Amino acid sequence: MERTIPCDDCAEKTLDIQQLGFHVTGCNPHPNRPGFCVLTFEEIDASRTTVATAGEMVAGIATPAALTAGVDNITVTQAAVAKAIVNLFETGEVLGEYGNVTLIAGDTGHLTFGRSQTTLGSGNLAQLLQQYCANQGARFAGRLAPFLPRFKAIDHTLDDDHTLHNVLRASADDPVMRDTQDTFFDKTYWQPAVRAAGKLGLRSPLALTVVYDSFVHGSWSVIRDRTTQSVGAPAEIGERAWISAYVATRRDWLENHARSDLRPTVYRMDAFTRLIDQGFWGLELPLVIRGKEISPLTLAAMPPGCYDGPQPGSRPLTLSAPLARGLDVRLLQLGLSDRGVDIQADGIFGQTTLNLVKAWQAQNGRPANGIADLALIGELTA
Repeated sequence: MERTIPCDDCAEKTLDIQQLGFHVTGCNPHPNRPGFCVLTFEEIDASRTTVATAGEMVAGIATPAALTAGVDNITVTQAAVAKAIVNLFETGEVLGEYGNVTLIAGDTGHLTFGRSQTTLGSGNLAQLLQQYCANQGARFAGRLAPFLPRFKAIDHTLDDDHTLHNVLRASADDPVMRDTQDTFFDKTYWQPAVRAAGKLGLRSPLALTVVYDSFVHGSWSVIRDRTTQSVGAPAEIGERAWISAYVATRRDWLENHARSDLRPTVYRMDAFTRLIDQGFWGLELPLVIRGKEISPLTLAAMPPGCYDGPQPGSRPLTLSAPLARGLDVRLLQLGLSDRGVDIQADGIFGQTTLNLVKAWQAQNGRPANGIADLALIGELTA
């Protein structure tokens, strides 16, 4: 297995992979991307976990003692599992979808993007993109930077800018964007959740996951106070009883919420109820959440919908079996989008991409054969 990462992150990512129970076999310069390396690793012990003590790494983020105080023996793997559960709630994928662009009718957040679905309406999406564009290694900074003033102004017309949406999707292929999202979401949601759990004396990995989910989904303090008023504090009735009551209270709140888009999200609490009923307070692996496997292998995989290659110009592209997928397809689609073609840059060369390539070729006096040769790829991805 392999991952493309910024070379500056080799030591950090090597530690992350090792703490998930894999043997790192190398971290070598990427042949086509200066400043990036290819980290290779293999499975050695799927049951291994490593306790993250003060100052060690938790899911890729340096965690000082203050952030883990009150949370008992949370391992790197357990932290990754907690985040994976919430990723599944948010995007349906264990590692989340770094390029996920979502618009839900009636959602006050408007345009939503990324692994943990941060929103235009909250102002957090502007902060995320500003941090990304400030990184000199950001591949898509030049394309996204002109939009930053509109993001800061919470310009709702960005909801309908499909060219922008394609750039956001493509940015997930950049390891810098994935690292930026990991850092941003940890600072915005994970670390505050760890502190909140510690203040209440909640010590189990499952309890922390419940708190983290509420920080991501919203209204943690409202349901915390409602639960404590109803049954007492965790110190009075015990952590497990309090978390069970919290989950039941939050489920009722979601089911009867005035916002119709929140009512279906009771599935989050139903999933927690099943974990509580089965006694998975330590988030023991493997787990199946919403039909998806969480295991050391799935936690170390390449995030879905992200492509490290092939590089543009390394092969011609057309409809094939199996369908061509990759970074070169995505950038070809993005090039068409930049030229006004209504296409979704998903990195898959299917029938729709074939037809749109043919149409573009015909409109520009080229043979309409649907084959993107190296010259055409070079033109559209320049």
